[in-house]
Amino acid sequence: MWRSLRPIGRSDASGGYRRYAWTGADAECRLWFQAQAEARGLDHEVDRNGNQWAWLGDPLAGDAVVTGSHLDSVPDGGAFDGPLGVVSSFAALDELRRRRVVFTRPLAVVNFGDEEGARFGLACVGSRLAAGQLTTEDAHRLRDGDGVSLPQAMEAAGYDPDAIGPDPGRLARIGAFVELHVEQGRALDLTGDPVGVASAIWPHGRWRFDFRGEANHAGTTRLADRRDPMLTYAETVLAARREAELAGGLATFGKIAVEPNGVNAIPSLVRGWLDSRAADQATLDAVVSGIERAAREHAERAGIDLDVVRESFTPVVDFQHALRDEIRRVLERTGPQDTGRTVPVLGTGAGHDAGILSASVPTAMLFVRNPTGISHSPAEHAAEDDCVAGVRALADVLEGLACR
Repeated sequence: MWRSLRPIGRSDASGGYRRYAWTGADAECRLWFQAQAEARGLDHEVDRNGNQWAWLGDPLAGDAVVTGSHLDSVPDGGAFDGPLGVVSSFAALDELRRRRVVFTRPLAVVNFGDEEGARFGLACVGSRLAAGQLTTEDAHRLRDGDGVSLPQAMEAAGYDPDAIGPDPGRLARIGAFVELHVEQGRALDLTGDPVGVASAIWPHGRWRFDFRGEANHAGTTRLADRRDPMLTYAETVLAARREAELAGGLATFGKIAVEPNGVNAIPSLVRGWLDSRAADQATLDAVVSGIERAAREHAERAGIDLDVVRESFTPVVDFQHALRDEIRRVLERTGPQDTGRTVPVLGTGAGHDAGILSASVPTAMLFVRNPTGISHSPAEHAAEDDCVAGVRALADVLEGLACR
């Protein structure tokens, strides 16, 4: 599976992946998913929001156990973020069949669309739509950097954008959703465990900062006469680091757009996107309010106009304790018995489809060790032995939930 998936959307220049929603690479990933489903005799379907499902058993029976993740990527992302969960889900099903278990509940593997939000700027679009956390109207207003709207992109890819919207009937038929994911950090590497269980997802969001100044000639305009929004943006980036350190949260300006974007021109507009996360809501509020306060102070002194827009937000997700504890018991019962170790439970600052679905469906997550902690980068990595351990752990969990 890894060999067949590896070339899709890979950049020769960076070695990373550019699998953006509703592009050619995305279409290839979807065909790959469909082929994996059909090779296993699973019923493949695409829901109204473009999410792919591979079913073993009757999808209408209810109380289904679902596993999976996503196949899209951030710009020049790594091979494991998302795909590891999908590949491991199919491999876990293979393992269960090898064990000759009897399935007592329907089982499905899912590929959620546009999880990373790399093209339209909003993460988890497929699962947000299904859960009713993104309205059809707001989804139709999404546009990529070239001005292409989400409906236009979906239609060009052969999907009906007028069909998207909440899917409560489908979610009501799911009894549990378990997402396996490569860890985006080094907690498991530090404890020496190949697999862990998620406790919660930190609250997080994205804010757009628009700094408006005055375009002018870079070679003829005196420094004293300039209204340069780039300077105010730079001050804000530094303030973000300071506020995050003071409060104990995270803040990153990772995307920027400049107009007119000329080497010899003072910008008229600098637009920067802030990603901020923290272990609790109060800390996140302190970080973001501190950054905005500093930005406004710098803007006022420099004669720069500033607008701040919150583009997305996800509150803290505390995974259902009963399901989490059941999964932990399963893993401790089926894992190596001579170590005397318990399965670690850890939180994460990264958002996931499991977090979006948690308001509608009992959800849980498994993490596979990432020895470097690097993610959203071509350097992202998980060792083969740990990936195999993840597959076996997921199979054990699915057997405990859906089989006898």
